[in-house]
Amino acid sequence: MLTSIRNLLFDWKLLPSEKFDFPVISVGNLSAGGTGKTPHIEYLIRLLMPDSGVCTLSRGYGRKSKGFIAASENENASTIGDEPMQYFRKFKNIGVYVDENRRRGIKNILKMNDQAGVLLLDDAFQHRSVQPGLSILLSDYHRLYTHDYLLPAGLLRERINGASRADIIIVTKTPTTLSPIVRRQLISELRPKAHQKIYFSYIKYGVVTSLWKETCKNKQDHRYSAILLFAGIANTYPIEDHLRKQTQELVVIRFPDHHRYTSEDMNRIKRNFDDLYTRNKLLVTTEKDAMRLLQPDLIKIAEKLPVFYLPIEVDLHKEDKQQFDEQILKYVSKN
Repeated sequence: MLTSIRNLLFDWKLLPSEKFDFPVISVGNLSAGGTGKTPHIEYLIRLLMPDSGVCTLSRGYGRKSKGFIAASENENASTIGDEPMQYFRKFKNIGVYVDENRRRGIKNILKMNDQAGVLLLDDAFQHRSVQPGLSILLSDYHRLYTHDYLLPAGLLRERINGASRADIIIVTKTPTTLSPIVRRQLISELRPKAHQKIYFSYIKYGVVTSLWKETCKNKQDHRYSAILLFAGIANTYPIEDHLRKQTQELVVIRFPDHHRYTSEDMNRIKRNFDDLYTRNKLLVTTEKDAMRLLQPDLIKIAEKLPVFYLPIEVDLHKEDKQQFDEQILKYVSKN
C-alpha cells in the first residue's frame, strides 16, 4: 500500500521528479536483487565506450560511508560498495560515482566532470526523484516478476504494474539456446505495453582468475576433484550449475547478499578448503565477492588463501543483440 501511494504521488506530480538534459539510462528491477544488474551495466559500458563519456552512479549498497563519492585508488568496497568498486577496477576510462540521493549525485557529477556524456543509473528503478531518459527493467528467467509476490511473501519491492514505467524489459539468465516457442510464451507472460521492447540475455562465464595474480588464469576446460565456492549474492544457482560441470564435488558456503566478510569468515573458509582431501582443488568466489576481500582490514588475512574468482558477462541472443544495441546507441546519439 505504501509503495502504491508513493508511486501515485509521483504519477500525479505531487512528489518532485527531475529530468536532465543529457542521456540517463536506468537499470533496475522489481525484485530485491538477483536479476543480474551488474553484468548488464558492464554490457552497456562496453557498448558505449570509448566515445560517450560514460559515467555510472550507484547507491553504493552496504558501504560504511554516506553522501557523494567519486571512485579513486583511495576507495574500496567498504567506502563505495562492491559493484562500483568492480566497475572502477575493470574500466579505467569511465567515471564511477556513488550517492544514495541520485538527484544530488547527478548534479555533483555534472559540476565536477565536464566530459560526462551518458549516465548509467545502477539499481534505480524505484528511485523516482530522477526521471531517466531510458528505463531498463530486468527480470530473472527462473523467477519472472509476473510469478512473484510482494515482500515479505515474495521478493517484489512494488506491485507488478510498476513494470509499465520501463521502456525496455530484459529477461535475464535464459538458456544459451532459446526456442521461438519459449520466447513467445515469455512475452505472453509479461504482457508488454505498446511502448515497450522485450529482449532476452544469457550469462557467459570467463576464465577462472587469481584474485592476487591476475595473470594467473586457469584453462576453461580444466576439471577439479573438488571446488569450494563461497558467495554472498542473491542467487548462486547459475554459478553453481556452471561449476558442477567442472568437478566431482562442489561444496558451497553461502552468505547473505552483500555480506561484509570478517576474519572469522576467512578462517571458516580456510578450514573447509583444507578439509577437501585432494590436491586438485579450487577455491572460487564471484567477482563481486572478490571486491569485498580487498578491504584494508581484511586483505592481510584473505591474501593467504588461494582465492580465484569467476568473471561473468552477459550477451543477448542473436535476434535481440542488434536491435538492443541500436536502440541504446540511437537514444544516446539523439540526446
